[in-house]
Amino acid sequence: MVGLKPSDVPPPLGVKMLSAGSAACIADMITFPLDTAKVRLQIQGEKKGVAGIRYRGVFGTISTMIRTEGPKSLYNGLVAGLQRQMCFASVRIGLYDNVKNFYTGGKDNPGVLVRILAGCTTGAMAVSFAQPTDVVKVRFQAQMNLDGVARRYNGTMQAYKLIFQNEGLRGLWKGTLPNITRNALVNCTELVTYDLIKEGILRHNLMSDNLPCHFVSAFGAGFVTTVIASPVDVVKTRYMNSPPGQYKSAINCSWTMLTKEGPTAFYKGFVPSFLRLGSWNIVMFVSFEQIKRAMMVTKKRIEAPN
Repeated sequence: MVGLKPSDVPPPLGVKMLSAGSAACIADMITFPLDTAKVRLQIQGEKKGVAGIRYRGVFGTISTMIRTEGPKSLYNGLVAGLQRQMCFASVRIGLYDNVKNFYTGGKDNPGVLVRILAGCTTGAMAVSFAQPTDVVKVRFQAQMNLDGVARRYNGTMQAYKLIFQNEGLRGLWKGTLPNITRNALVNCTELVTYDLIKEGILRHNLMSDNLPCHFVSAFGAGFVTTVIASPVDVVKTRYMNSPPGQYKSAINCSWTMLTKEGPTAFYKGFVPSFLRLGSWNIVMFVSFEQIKRAMMVTKKRIEAPN
């Protein structure tokens, strides 16, 4: 057995939510440069490059950012990103099993449609109250750290404050509709694919419930999720980063991209998206399973009689 053994007792809701939030933060810290590169590639094309800078490919983008803005630029928005993951992941991943059981009435072996419904539900719930953290994260990742180029925000709390002052509550929840769509897609694809691959591996005795099984399941989930969610993700990024008045709505943003840049615009940043989602899924799910099991071991020791 590679890693900690599964607990004999199902983990309670609090353990699952805390494990999910913590695992997502670990994954974000490791893969954040890839996410930042993805954002820069996605917004490229909506306006002319600043100071003649143009990004080419994920590693070219990372290299250009390090050369022109310094290595710290790769972690622009990390604080907001961690805030986002503690809010998003704890709900969308931590609540998934409970919502799935709610829809089935506690029955075993739920169908694919029930799993999809549970994933869409928790994904939409997470966005509904944590959207401001995503808006701030995207704007920090999009802004450049160049001499002579004005920065929109100098700190996370200042960003929340300025967005509220200049754009009101609607500014903090800008892009909620495309983000709900994107997170519902990502969540149900990510969790359902991971669920089904892992279940199939265990049912056919291809692997035991340990790290290699979690790795394979997470990699498959990351690839499928990237293919399905990339178009919505690009629109979400463009719309949330746009100044007031540039786009009338997320649909208008989509139409503008299609007419001005063509259908391939919806898959801008696909490689960094896959590298990021694939690696993020691997780190997150492996960490999630291990943190959850470690917390159950600790809980059992604390509750055990002396």
